[in-house]
Amino acid sequence: MSLGEFLLVAVLALPAVGAVLVAVTPRERAARLVGTAVAALTLVGAVLLVFGDHGWFGYGPAPAVQPWHQLDLPWVPGLDLRFHLGVDGISWPLVVLTALLTLLCCGYTLWRVPAGGSGRALVALLLVVEVGILGTFLALDLVLFFAFFEVVLLPMYAIIAGWGGADRRRAARKFALYTLLGSVLLLVGVYVVVAAAGTADIVALTGGAGLSRGTQLAAFTLLGLAFAVKAPLWPLHSWLPDAHTQAPTVGSVILAGVLLKMGTYGLIRVAVGVAPEGARWAAPVLGVLAVAAILIGALVCLAQDELKRLIAYSSVGHMGFVLLGVATLTTTGIQAALIGNIAHGVITGLLFFLAGAVKDRAHTGALAELSGLRETAPRLAGLLGFAAVASLGLPGLAGFWGEAFAVFAAVRRGGPLWTTLAVLAAVGGALTAAYFLRLLRQVTHGRPSPAVGRLAPGLAGAELTAWAPLVLLALAVGLAPTLVLGLATGPVDALVGVLR
Repeated sequence: MSLGEFLLVAVLALPAVGAVLVAVTPRERAARLVGTAVAALTLVGAVLLVFGDHGWFGYGPAPAVQPWHQLDLPWVPGLDLRFHLGVDGISWPLVVLTALLTLLCCGYTLWRVPAGGSGRALVALLLVVEVGILGTFLALDLVLFFAFFEVVLLPMYAIIAGWGGADRRRAARKFALYTLLGSVLLLVGVYVVVAAAGTADIVALTGGAGLSRGTQLAAFTLLGLAFAVKAPLWPLHSWLPDAHTQAPTVGSVILAGVLLKMGTYGLIRVAVGVAPEGARWAAPVLGVLAVAAILIGALVCLAQDELKRLIAYSSVGHMGFVLLGVATLTTTGIQAALIGNIAHGVITGLLFFLAGAVKDRAHTGALAELSGLRETAPRLAGLLGFAAVASLGLPGLAGFWGEAFAVFAAVRRGGPLWTTLAVLAAVGGALTAAYFLRLLRQVTHGRPSPAVGRLAPGLAGAELTAWAPLVLLALAVGLAPTLVLGLATGPVDALVGVLR
């Protein structure tokens, strides 16, 4: 087994074995320490996947795909299914982001465990969720992709229902029902593709693999709707605000940071890659819905009066920019989607950490009851201000590139429809700035409210340890977007090539 194959197995096996070890470790704090150590080892393995003597990833002549590393073993020989894993410049940044956020969340539980259950069980569930998300990003077999896609459902349901807020059970049920709807559509879409092509290998299927136009239209419709639920795309987004608002802090971070990216990654890797004719056919509709998500998400945020719910609805708008980039089916647009995914995961993960810190201290998330934060907790207010301006797309921070590239890609696509969508998306960007500035005015300025007046000014070392990597990444990606885009240039160019 080569080093690359070993690392592919390790980044999946470590959190799976770690979840078992955490579950059987009798002492509560020791179990959380074990989970955090396993998450750290997983992050190391994920980072090391970028190294090797393989050369950079690139699409060869369709349908050949050449990952950096891959593992291809028989899985179900009777059905010609294979345990096929691989990593490339499109998936690797998401793999590292998943491992990083899981480590930060597991480490956060060493300091604070939300009410509702044991920290040991919570860490074990976080590691199981990590297995499902990493497997989704690494799978190169459609059936294996579907299997990993489904692994996430039950543990995330348990995290929301077990450690969430007062209305957690309803939010968890809504999350499960919407996800099950997407799963059914995904399963039917996978069946349509596999039955028509005679293979489930994503490598062989990239570029259409001889699928008829009708099959590609049907497949993209089913797969696109399935991934739209997870992304989420308006109007299939209504599970998201409830799940984010009711989930514990670590659950919200994982939900926003990487779980939503399963939908956008699947749209690029599977729906667009496997059914390019269907993608071209549906692109205008996807673009219109993406811009609707940007505008509606921003307008709803302007009317929100609860901190976590506002951040949750902001995700609808930000993912709208990602989906607009994908809808253009251009190199610039897909690059916008890739860097938008990473930026959103980093910045919104930080925002939910900070929102959880505010709610834990003030015991309320109502914006009207949180005024004057900078007077009593200036460090917390400063970090919240940094995360907000990063999320609204300030140049020099990570959030800028995805939004700017998505609008630019729509303009370059040309024509009345795409130009109009670009203008409306730019208006949505301005509204994004408006609601984040409104948030800062209400929460950080003015006289301290009774809830804020009793806050201590300091921050815990565990909080700073969890937040610092996200602050640094928001700066690094904002100043050097090539950290993400440089790895993806080859595969994106090749993917766009098979779309033409």
